[in-house]
Parts: sequence; C-alpha cells; structure tokens
Amino acid sequence: MSEPDVPGVAATLESEELSSGRRTLVLNMGPQHPSTHGVLRLLLELDGETIVRCQPDIGFLHTGIEKEFEVKLYQQAVTLTDRVDYLAPLSNNLGWCLAVEKLLGLEIPPQAQWMRVMLTELTRLNSHLVWLGTHAIDIGAMSVFLYCFREREDILRIFEMFSGQRMMTSYFRIGGLALEPPRGWQERVKKFIDVFPSRVDEYEDLLTNNQIWIGRTRGVGTFPIEDMLDLGVTGPMLRAAGLKMDARKDAPYSSYDKFDFEVPVRTENDVYARYQVRIEEMRQSARIVRQAMDGMPPGPWKADSPHVVLPDRDKMKTQMEALIYHFKIVTEGFRVPEGEVYQVIESPRGELAYYVVGDGTARPYRVHMRTPSFGNLQSTSRMVEGTLIADVIAAIGSMDFVLGDTDR
Repeated sequence: MSEPDVPGVAATLESEELSSGRRTLVLNMGPQHPSTHGVLRLLLELDGETIVRCQPDIGFLHTGIEKEFEVKLYQQAVTLTDRVDYLAPLSNNLGWCLAVEKLLGLEIPPQAQWMRVMLTELTRLNSHLVWLGTHAIDIGAMSVFLYCFREREDILRIFEMFSGQRMMTSYFRIGGLALEPPRGWQERVKKFIDVFPSRVDEYEDLLTNNQIWIGRTRGVGTFPIEDMLDLGVTGPMLRAAGLKMDARKDAPYSSYDKFDFEVPVRTENDVYARYQVRIEEMRQSARIVRQAMDGMPPGPWKADSPHVVLPDRDKMKTQMEALIYHFKIVTEGFRVPEGEVYQVIESPRGELAYYVVGDGTARPYRVHMRTPSFGNLQSTSRMVEGTLIADVIAAIGSMDFVLGDTDR
C-alpha cells in the first residue's frame, strides 16, 4: 500500500490491497471521537480487526500560543499557560514563572515555593483523576468515572478557594502567588487529604484485580524502551517501562528537594503497568501535599521586588511610591534582562519545559514549550500496529495526552 496522504484521505472507508493480495480498510477514528480524549484523528489501516498501520493526525486544536507570548507582557502571559494543558494549568503556570524568575535572578520566599508545590501536586491528582475516570469508561468501567470525578470536584473547590477559578486558575505569578492564601485553607486541604488515600483504595478495589480490566490492559501497548527514548516519551509511560526518571528528583525545583517521596516504577511496559504507576503517583502526591500542609514555612508569599511584583492593595492606596510601581507594572510591565533559559518541571504527563529568550524588553523575544503530550503521542504507531482495533482504545488512553498540550 502506498503511503496515505493524511489530510487528503476521505472521511469514509477506503479499500487497499496488501502485497499478500488481501484487502485492507482505511478507517478514520476521530477527530470527534470520545475515546481519543480530544480532537485527534487516527488513520487506521485494518486487516480484519488487526491494525496494519496507524497514522496520528494532529493540529485540530492549534492556537498559536507560543507566538502569542511575543506580544504579551511577561505577567500577562501567565493566563496563556493555563490554556496549554487545561487539565494541569498550575503546572504550566509554574514552569513559566520559574523560567522568567531564572532570567530575572529572582529569589522566591519559602512559603511561596511550598505553596506552589502543594498546589501543583493537587493539580497532579486532579489530572490523574480525569485520566483514570475517562480511561476506565473507555474500557467499560463506568463506576470508576463517577468515583474519580467525585474527588476531582473537591480539588476544584480548593482551587476556587485559592484563586476564584476552578480550572484556569492563573494563581502563580512571577515573584510568588497572585493572592495571599485564603483563611481556612489548611482545614479545607486537610479534610480532603485525610480522606483521599481511602478513595484510591476504592479505585483499586474496583480495578486492580478485576479480570476484565486485566484482560483489556495487561500485555497491551508494549514497545521497546529504546524506541520510547528516541521518540521523546517521558513521564509515567517511561517510568512504567522501568526508567526511574522524574524532574522533581533529577533536577529539583521550587524546594522539591525538601520533600520525602518515592518515584513509582514498573517494568512490564504495558497499559496495566501505566495504570499502576499513576495509582501510586496519586498516593505519593497526597504524601507531598500533607508534608507541604504540615510544614508550610511562615513569612511572605511573594518576593520583595517592587519593580516586578505588584504592591499590596493597602499600600497602593496609601503610599505614592507603591501606587507608581503598581501603575508602571500594569501599564508597561517590567523589563527582563537579555538571555535565554530552559526550565524543566515534571507535569502529570511527563517532562514539561519552557525555553524563554529575553531581549531586555517587557515582552519575551521567543518562547517555546517542550510539551510531554507531543512526545508521548508520537509513540502511537509503534504501540498499536499489529494489535486489535479494540486495543487501540486502551493503548491511547494509557498515554494520558491532552491535545491542547500537543498542538499549542
């Protein structure tokens, strides 16, 4: 069969002929398909129910965010990062803020660092809950979806308490946090984190030893770890293949080196192993959240840098100098020195990095994001070719990609 032209293939079945003389079908899966977790199109060549070839077709959610950074002030760009990976907005907030702070040489107070850790780990839980619920319902386990979204609702309410927003929180700022942590946040977080480990037990009771779940996931979606590294696969997919790689441990940021947690690893390198890794990651994230909550350092929640960080509202209303700084930062932004930085963090999907070039003005000269979903999605063909069409759903669900994170 000649190489199909992905954009030009009709949305109906097309028949081709293999060298053996057997006829195959070319089937469009997506881009509007519930099991593709977004607007992803898979071009599947089928020999019966066996996948002969698979070509992912992306770009349906391209927003030009990287280019848009160039016309935004540095502090305005925080709101853009929320929309890249819309299931982990605070992770993207953190990556961007750390990159710009590195360019500025800005030191962040301990409380702001620990609060960032706590909230990004709650973001990891939020993302993994969406993944587990949707992945389970893809394979036929509907109850798990309802259970996971029950806990996700609690996390979104915590985010709303901190920032006033449930999803596009934009709570981190260059220099610290957007707002002072609200009164009563300790009780709200404690109430959630005390119960959450037992909720993970419930998920495992429903799935881990379930023979239907095991039959649909064990031995499915395997391919060599060497190919994973060549394709840029990171995160839980790589850890489920036996490679203990996590930026929180390998290149600690925002005080992660002060937290005690483990990096879950499996060696089976299949859909079931990725499920096990993410289940254990939820337990470890809950462990980090508890440590951050119990050991939250006292002190300021934003840096003492009046040229970069907006002054307190009460000072702005009573001190002329604070009012001038506020006016200049809001209207003109702040200048960032010339230079370039590459900042890596561990998002729920894998290695997320921001490459930022500053030219001495109040707007970035160039921004590029190394998003984990793009690298992970490249492995689709290697994972599904030679398997049954039913296994495609389980395999792509185990990647946990987000199409906004892929297309940008």
